[in-house]
Amino acid sequence: MQEALKPKAARTLDVEDLTVRYGSSVAVDGVTLAIEPGEVVALLGPSGCGKSTLLRVIAGFVRQAEGHVRVDGATIDHLPANQRNIGIVFQNYALFPHMTVAENVAYGLRARGARGPDVAAKVNRFLETVQLGGFRERLPRQLSGGQQQRVALARALAVEPSILLLDEPFAALDRNLRLDMQIEVKRLQRTLGLTTILVTHDQDEAMSVADRIAVMNKGKVEQFDTPVAIYDRPQTLFVNGFIGTTNLMTGKIVSVESGAASVALDAGATLRLPSQGLSAGTAVLLSVRPEQLVLSTIPGLAHWKIEPGLSLPLGSQLVHEARTADGVALKIVEPRLAAPAPAGRLYCGLSADARPSLFPHHA
Repeated sequence: MQEALKPKAARTLDVEDLTVRYGSSVAVDGVTLAIEPGEVVALLGPSGCGKSTLLRVIAGFVRQAEGHVRVDGATIDHLPANQRNIGIVFQNYALFPHMTVAENVAYGLRARGARGPDVAAKVNRFLETVQLGGFRERLPRQLSGGQQQRVALARALAVEPSILLLDEPFAALDRNLRLDMQIEVKRLQRTLGLTTILVTHDQDEAMSVADRIAVMNKGKVEQFDTPVAIYDRPQTLFVNGFIGTTNLMTGKIVSVESGAASVALDAGATLRLPSQGLSAGTAVLLSVRPEQLVLSTIPGLAHWKIEPGLSLPLGSQLVHEARTADGVALKIVEPRLAAPAPAGRLYCGLSADARPSLFPHHA
C-alpha cells in the first residue's frame, strides 16, 4: 500500500489554441490553458459549453481541428489514447459488468501489456488505496454507487497515469456520498501528486475541489482563475451569473475620481465603488452577493428603500426576499441564529466587506 501511495513527479499540461469542429458547429473555440504540476483544474459550465469535448481531446478520444496538447512541454497529439498515460474516470464509471472488481482494475494494466505477479500486486495496492481490499471478487452490480466509483478510480490509478481526468464523476451520487468522494479524490490526488482535470456543471463541487476553475461558455473559456477570484472578481457578466447567487441592480456612474466611481442606483441610493475602468455617464449593472447585503431601519445616502417579502430558513442561514422601489427582486442572506432584527426595517445597503462588481449595461 505504501508503494502505491508514493507520490510521483507531477506533470504540466498545456492546451494551446485548441479548436474542435463538428461540421459547421464549433464545440471548442480556441481554448488555451496552462495547468501546473499537481494542480486540480475544474472545467465548469452549462451543458453543451464544450467542457467534456475538451476533456476527450486531452484523453485522445477526439481529434482537434487546430491547436496542441502538451505534457511537460512535449506534444501528445500524435499518440492514441492508450499511449498517452492518462487515467480517466467517467460519469457512469464504465465498469465491465461481467468482470470482478479485481478484473476491472486489472483491465487497463493488461491492455497495456502487463502480465504476471506485477498486475496482481498493483491491483491489490490500489484496491487498498481506495479502501476496497475486501471486495476484489465481487461484481459491479453487488456494489453501491460509491463503491463502483472507487473501483473506477482504482482502475484509473493502477496504470500510474501522469494526468488524471474526471468526467462528471460524482453526478450520480447522493449529496452526502458526493461530498465524501470529493474529499477522497482530493486526498488521493494530493497524496499521489497527480495533475488533474475535473469536468463538472456543479459550481459548489468546482469551488471546493479545484485549485483553479476554467469557466466555459459556448466553447470558450471566459475566466480561468482561483475559486475565490472567480467568486469575488468575475470578469464577465456570464461568469458573474453562473457562479453563485447574485443580485443585479441598474444604475449610472455619475462621476469618477481617483479610480472611485459615484454610482446612482435606480433603486434610490448613491454608492462609492471602485470604477473598474468604467467612465462617468456609463449605464451599469451592479452585482452584489446576497450575503453582502444588510438590512436596516436607518435611511441614508447609501441605503435604498425596500419592500420586504418572505424569509426562509436554509440550514444555518436565513434568506430574505425583498423588492426595491424600481421593482428589482433581491435576495438577502443573514445568519439564522443572529439576533432578531427590529420590526419595520425597510432599507438595504452594502455590508462593510462587500465586493460588488460593475458591468456596462446595454439596455
